[in-house]
Amino acid sequence: MEERKLALDLIDFLHDSSTAFQAVDVMKKDLMKQGYKELKGEEDWTLQEGDKAFYIKNNSSLFMVQIGKDPLTNGFKMAGAHTDSPTFRIKPDAEILQDGFMKLNVETYGGPILSTWFDRPLSLAGRVMLKGKSIMKPQTALIDFGKPILYIPSLAIHMNRKVNEGVEVNKQKHVLPVIMMAEKDFEKKGFLKNLVAKELQVDVSEILDFDLFVYEVEKGSLVGFNEEFISSKRQDNLSSVHSIFTAMKSVEEFSGINLGAFFDNEECGSATKQGADSTLLRDLMERIFYGLGGSREDFLKNLEKSFMISADLAHSVHPNYTEMHDPTSRPIINKGPVMKISANMRYTSDADSMSVFAGLCEEAGVPYQYFVNRSDLAGGSTIGPIGSTHLPIRTLDIGNPLLGMHSARELGGVKDHLHLTKALKVYFNLK
Repeated sequence: MEERKLALDLIDFLHDSSTAFQAVDVMKKDLMKQGYKELKGEEDWTLQEGDKAFYIKNNSSLFMVQIGKDPLTNGFKMAGAHTDSPTFRIKPDAEILQDGFMKLNVETYGGPILSTWFDRPLSLAGRVMLKGKSIMKPQTALIDFGKPILYIPSLAIHMNRKVNEGVEVNKQKHVLPVIMMAEKDFEKKGFLKNLVAKELQVDVSEILDFDLFVYEVEKGSLVGFNEEFISSKRQDNLSSVHSIFTAMKSVEEFSGINLGAFFDNEECGSATKQGADSTLLRDLMERIFYGLGGSREDFLKNLEKSFMISADLAHSVHPNYTEMHDPTSRPIINKGPVMKISANMRYTSDADSMSVFAGLCEEAGVPYQYFVNRSDLAGGSTIGPIGSTHLPIRTLDIGNPLLGMHSARELGGVKDHLHLTKALKVYFNLK
């Protein structure tokens, strides 16, 4: 069955993409096998109709580029998502000895549901910077321990009888993962650095620094009596990345310029060089356009013909908290992708852009839904409104419905993933 095959492919992608760095590496290797060329920021770009390429920033953001017919006059068709998820980042000199346990000092990244990280097998992954040929150009090595080496134990109910009434989790004290048992005289300084060196098979003196993040190590699975759900880490927002990536790889004949934008750091505000709240996307679009021989004036005119889909997960109605949802806009898992609406423009969707997506879904033969927050509850936001501050083009916010958003393990729909991918295939193949 097509939907099951795609869902299992997503689960593999999620499992291999333990951090934003790994996600970008997985996509890069896939694209290289398919003949895409890498665009280097420090080199001149010359492009032409039929070219397929990609650009990487910071090893954690990737932009997929396809040049169709009449690229200088038919606008950009873009879809964006983000590669990061809420988690914990390892601090410098992270080793802490406490009552015979070695634990690691971490800082919370983004807004995870902290309680969901307790009592799970966890691991570490990210990137390591090694000495290079010059001081200004260190080498990058990716690392993923790939096995359960960390654990955050919860406090027994016998020591907190009110635990089921709700307990505040202190981010500095209560979520420090245990890595091993160690005696008081154990030399903790440099322990993690030596562990990294051993895993990479390099001399510890070659390591300059690293960005390491905690992740839930268990692979995702299909769940439910009819296996209609996807249970996995990092569905927010790698499932959107996977839909866009899959749809773009299927293109045949199209016009204009297709661009898949996979940003890092959405979960902490996007205000980084590799995030959506930078000039990164617009700079990239200009370089592509000028690399095709276009002018500045033509570029600005082309923006008027361009369209952006911001794809991030949406909230499904929760069967046990039904009162938390709007009384009339109540998206449900496996009933199709969701157009997200906010009167105060926390989402970019308006009647114009939603009409476009409705047409895409109808052409693809898939259902669609709407999401609006309860008027007395503040909602989240996406890269859509952030990107609109840099690019004044028609934009839409969508996403597949999800339960447990920002949990260590989230619940999505098998059918929804196929629905969104089909709609995006129609979009990227428009002539």
